[in-house]
Amino acid sequence: MTWFHWLLFTAGALALLWAALTAGGAWRWNAATRAFIARLDAQRLPASAARYDPREIEGLPAPVRRYFSTVLTPGQPLVTTATLEHTGSFNLSVTGEQWKPFTSRQRVVVQRPGFLWDARIAMAPGVAVRVHDGYADGQGLLHAAVFGLFDVADMQGGGELARGELMRFLAEAAWYPTALLPSQGVRWTAVDDHSANATLSDGALSLTLLFRFDDAGHMASVRAEARGRLLGQQVRMAPWEGTWSNHQRVGSMTVPLTGEVAWLLPEGRKTYWRGTVTSLRHGRSA
Repeated sequence: MTWFHWLLFTAGALALLWAALTAGGAWRWNAATRAFIARLDAQRLPASAARYDPREIEGLPAPVRRYFSTVLTPGQPLVTTATLEHTGSFNLSVTGEQWKPFTSRQRVVVQRPGFLWDARIAMAPGVAVRVHDGYADGQGLLHAAVFGLFDVADMQGGGELARGELMRFLAEAAWYPTALLPSQGVRWTAVDDHSANATLSDGALSLTLLFRFDDAGHMASVRAEARGRLLGQQVRMAPWEGTWSNHQRVGSMTVPLTGEVAWLLPEGRKTYWRGTVTSLRHGRSA
């Protein structure tokens, strides 16, 4: 065999190996995605209300009333599920800047609270890390694997992981805003003219986030004073914030289509997620 034939043989073998890894990883990952979404659907509860009645918000803090009056339409059906697609970039470095592009698809169930973020982060041409970030049945999930096969993170269960994932569900309710109504289990308390605390409970978990609203009545940001941050094999607590922009009308609601998420560290703000919603579909109560 000449060097040229050997080169062709090697290239062909590598191409077959890459194709096998890609196909095998996609099959494994898609099966896990379907199984988790089945968990979400199995935990769904009957809608506690069918439509938004503005009388429901009469006793809420002023900025919260202004928010609901701005983004909702009286009489509209309540959101029961949401399906989103995103594009954006994710910072993989804990201390520096290592931004990689991602695409993702997310499924949300409002009652009982749950979601699955299914992302593909491009590490290099032909090489991707698949990520599942989710919450179902009071349990959190964080799973990342190269090609969907070789695990680099695999965590699931309760404790701070579940608490952090439920925080994400509540923070991202800007995309499915009827989930923030009192009839959906959220309790609001006043802070000032532009912000209020929202408390959500799910089983034994209960948490509170600070929501801030702009002068137009749109949601501007959401903050947790302490959320678990994964550093290697350790979880460290740190303040965490998401900010929202590009508010657009989608059906009967106004939602933000652009956002970013950051840790608020002693050395400064550490942004790690920037994304844009490219598709948003809501399932609604009858």
